[in-house]
Amino acid sequence: MERILVIGAAGQIGSELVTALRTLHGNENVFATDLREVPKDIKEAGPFAILDVMDDKRLIHYVIRHKITQIYHLAAVLSGNAEKLPLQAWHINMQSLLNILDLAKEVEDVKKIFWPSSIAVFGPTTPQKNTPQLTITEPSTVYGISKLAGERWCEYFYKRYNVDVRSIRYPGLISYKTEAGGGTTDYAVEIFYEAVKSGKYNCFLSENTALPMMFMEDAVNATIKLMESPKEKILVHSGYNVGGISFTPKQLAEEIKTHIPNFKISYQPDFRQAIADSWPQSIDDTQAQTDWGLETKHDIKAMTNKMLQGVKQKFNQ
Repeated sequence: MERILVIGAAGQIGSELVTALRTLHGNENVFATDLREVPKDIKEAGPFAILDVMDDKRLIHYVIRHKITQIYHLAAVLSGNAEKLPLQAWHINMQSLLNILDLAKEVEDVKKIFWPSSIAVFGPTTPQKNTPQLTITEPSTVYGISKLAGERWCEYFYKRYNVDVRSIRYPGLISYKTEAGGGTTDYAVEIFYEAVKSGKYNCFLSENTALPMMFMEDAVNATIKLMESPKEKILVHSGYNVGGISFTPKQLAEEIKTHIPNFKISYQPDFRQAIADSWPQSIDDTQAQTDWGLETKHDIKAMTNKMLQGVKQKFNQ
């Protein structure tokens, strides 16, 4: 029986991943932790604790006491916020991962680690269309630098200590369950809330900025599928490319207008535009499809429909 620790359970990925893992492995076997309170349904459905991944001594004590066999380490300072506090973001993103990897090396019960990488590992010199699995990685943001360094550490710990660490280079993630949290792709979440609340949105990226995105349901399913796959199927221990779907703010606004005809969008690019311009427009994820069966089920139409339904339910409309 697996006993799974999710670090960062209050975040955009964590809040939905915990629920999916509890459905799969049983509520009592998935331990949700964060520095802050999680949503009520997560807290009441299974084990929850306030836990700081930077506190390596308390972390290892918690893992041993609860006989943890898998760790999903999701806590991080995201791209937009990282640019405001670069050294602090580097320290948190890097040291937290090293704490987890070193723990996995020392604690025999821990068999598998998941750590999220990002399309932020790419940079302005990377081919922007259908970015391949193996390509130039010269990130120009603190977040991207920390993710690239993290990929190298993950592969090192796998080759040097046989730590079974698995990773996905997430594109922008879109969910109505948890609001945006400081990322460059967060316009694709904010736009739905504003469309429902006010019928208008001022976008911080320009109208033709194409970026790869993924509906959270697809991202959670991909993450679990990767972790449930046999070890011999996992051929990449840095980070697998995952592409999802690619679109621009203008294309997303047009899709929203098919549901809310009077919706209006304006554009006022800020510092995140430069970050977005350094990232790929689309991703080649053939290797993930081949190795462990990655699937993307939601296109822009299906994603928009579910997002608007979900946001309206949150606002009781």
